[in-house]
Amino acid sequence: MEAIISDIHANLPALEAVLRDVERFGVRRVVCLGDIIGYGPFPLECVDLAMGFEICLRGNHEDAVLFEPVGFNVRAEEAIHWTLKQLNDRSVDRNLRRARWNFLGDLKTSHSEGDVLYVHGTPREPTREYLFPKDVTDSERMESIFARIKRICFCGHTHIAGIFTPKGVVTPPVDRRIDLTGFEKVMVNVGAVGQPRDGDWRACYILFDGNSVVYRRVPYDIERTVNAILATPELDNYLAERLRRGT
Repeated sequence: MEAIISDIHANLPALEAVLRDVERFGVRRVVCLGDIIGYGPFPLECVDLAMGFEICLRGNHEDAVLFEPVGFNVRAEEAIHWTLKQLNDRSVDRNLRRARWNFLGDLKTSHSEGDVLYVHGTPREPTREYLFPKDVTDSERMESIFARIKRICFCGHTHIAGIFTPKGVVTPPVDRRIDLTGFEKVMVNVGAVGQPRDGDWRACYILFDGNSVVYRRVPYDIERTVNAILATPELDNYLAERLRRGT
């Protein structure tokens, strides 16, 4: 059994709540699909926890601090610039700063084990391409994406949990085992830990046993994150407000 998480977005209370929940299930490893940072007020603490995950991939927000924030809106770009300041803070021990940067720089864009693929975005563009539920109507795009999947692909990026097949998408039920063996190919969006956008503010992640998944929704101390954002002038207040709405 493994836990697969994504889109932490520097939301430490959400990540801590998820990791506590994970401990209940005898999980052998945690796989993170990227976007540890960005938007939220606790980037350093989240990076430090992510350094302990068995597998951790690079998302577009890691791309942004390592290279440039390509295609980011103003709020997201401002948050990246603030995050960079935190990562480069010279009051922090130099060895710790270096360890964090080395960790971020070494993150892979994808990981595969047998017929299972892990990415942040899609198999075509592992860090940047979105696959939204509405995209299932684009048959050419779906065919192109699924041609790169052997059996199962886990992804995040949209912050919207969902199970995609070449012909459709299903909104997954919570806390119920979903058997994946009946699908020839399937793409599983694991949802978001730190900034869900599917109308449910609770942190989202999945448990995977090799053939089936269970979606978990975990309440956390959202006001701690909200207040930390509001106390940081460089982070737009909207980033706090959207957490409460789950949008």
